[in-house]
Formats: sequence, structure tokens, C-alpha cells
Amino acid sequence: MEAMEDDSLDLKDDHNHNYCASSSSKVRTYLSSQLSAVSTGSQAVSPPVSGLEPGARRGGLWAGGTRESKFMDSDSGSESSEVSETDCTAPAAAVEGKFTLDSTSKFLLNAMAVDDYRKNHWPDLERAIDRLLIQNPTDHVSVSYAQIYSYVYKCVCQQHSELLYSDLTSKITSHLQQVSTHLQGSPAESLIENFNIALTQYTASLQCIVPVFMYLNKFYIESKLNRDLREDLMKLFADHVAEKHVNTLMPLLIKAHSMPFQVQPSTMASVVKGLYSLRPEWAQLAPALFSGFIPQINPPAVESLLSDYAAYDQKLQMELSMNGFPRGDQSRKRASDDS
Repeated sequence: MEAMEDDSLDLKDDHNHNYCASSSSKVRTYLSSQLSAVSTGSQAVSPPVSGLEPGARRGGLWAGGTRESKFMDSDSGSESSEVSETDCTAPAAAVEGKFTLDSTSKFLLNAMAVDDYRKNHWPDLERAIDRLLIQNPTDHVSVSYAQIYSYVYKCVCQQHSELLYSDLTSKITSHLQQVSTHLQGSPAESLIENFNIALTQYTASLQCIVPVFMYLNKFYIESKLNRDLREDLMKLFADHVAEKHVNTLMPLLIKAHSMPFQVQPSTMASVVKGLYSLRPEWAQLAPALFSGFIPQINPPAVESLLSDYAAYDQKLQMELSMNGFPRGDQSRKRASDDS
């Protein structure tokens, strides 16, 4: 047994837990002593000592406590690597103080970031939006689109997407309320024309605003709100302008449609199509009017109503001829084979 212990002291660890002896003779001596011990039954293997912690057994402190084993876990390195209970236990007051400090720091940093947004980013964006909203479609407005794009990108990267979207919609809503107030003061004979100007100018402005707010649209409105920026801004026009004037516009449009060229055909088409794009259900207020500019407003034709369709066409031709639209010179028309 003493020879076995002496030989075990010479075993070496190669840091991969592969133990080897210093010489082949010691290995043979160790194996022969083990075989002899098993065959004679004179030696017995001591069972593991119960009641010891795993760390104590791994450190080599056996029952008897006189000597440490050289078989130590290579991952532990040394006894100093073990952490005591006092090192693992942190005072509750220190933890709470650190948490409070971190929370306060984050709050102050967030407040500073919002303040920087209010002072350095949004004022420039607001001025650019103002210029884009009041421009005419044929005018050239000197606006640095690259600078606006850069501001929007920085705001989105600094987690100000929600704040930027709120400011953008509030700014455009305020502008549309002014447009609605201006239309309320328009005389009836020019309301159609003024409404068309407001709609055309607003649509042209969105063609510049939406692209420079692409990052806001992609990383906040589409991803989190599941909506689209242009659709939201067009909805603002429908809510704050078109809806307030549609009941006044419809009788004027129907009257203008019954009297050709009272209003320019391009203006009529632009207003009717614009109203339909904002709210398709508005077509039900005047189906005959909308069907003259938008296909498939009326229900599909039915064979049993062909005679009614022919009568309607004849009535329309009579109305046109009575209003000064003759059919023209028919003398040069080729005669029918039946005549």
C-alpha cells in the first residue's frame, strides 16, 4: 500500500486531466501491487468519506486530515481561486444605491438627448416641412434634402422615432387646419378650384416629405405601427379638410357636371378622383358623378336593361343638342345600304 501511495505521488497532470507516471517502472510496480492487493484480498478500497463537501474532496483533504493530495483540478488553479462567502455576498444597501445611480444616470442621459432633439434637430426639420407644405407644384424650393435626411436618420438612431412621428403629424395637422379655414372663406363658385389647388399642393408636398422620412417610415411606422407614412398623412387631409367640405362640394360638383365646361374638365377629374382616393365610400353620395370619371362605380350591365341603356343614351344626346352641341354636318356621311 505504501508503494502504491509513493507511486501515486509521482503521477503528473498534463492539464487535460490525463495523468501519467514519471517512468514505466513505476507504472509496472503500481499495477503489480494493485493486482497483488486484489488477488490476496489483504487491501480494501476505502469508501468515500460522507459529510465532506465536494470542494473539500476535490482539494484532497481526506479523513485523517494529515496530508493534501496532489491530484487537484487543473481548472481551479490554486486554493486562492475559491471565492469565500463574504466575497459572494454584497450588502443590500450598496446594490440598491448602484441601481438608483444607474436609473438616475439613464434618466439624465435620456433628458439630455430629448433636449438635444428639441434644440438642434426638430427646429431645422420644422422649417423644412413648412417650406415644403406651402410650395407650389411648379415652384422650385431650395431645401437641402440631404440635411433633412441626415436629421431624420440621427433622430431614429437616437430612439426618438415616436417623438419625431408625433411632431411631424402635429405639424401637418396644424397646417391642414389652416387650409380648411381658408377654404371655408372661399365663395361657392371658386370652392371647387380652391379645393383642387389645396389637394394638388398637399399631394406634391408629400412626394418630397415621405422620401426624406424614409427611415422613420421603415423602422417605426411600418415595423411597429404596421402602417405607411403616406397613407397616414393622406388620412390627415381626409379628416381635417375633405371631410369638412365634402357635403358642400358634392352639390357643386353635380351641378358643374351637368353643365359642361362650367369647370375645367381636368379640375373636375382631379377633384372627383381625389375624393375617391381619400374615401371610396364617398362615391355612393353621387354615383352618376363618380361613374363619369372612375370605372366600375355603377353595377355591371344586365342584358334585360339594354333598352333602358339605349333610352338613357338618346336622352343624353338630346340634352347635348339642346345645350348647343349639335351632331355636326351629316351630309358627308356615307349613306346606308338600305336607303
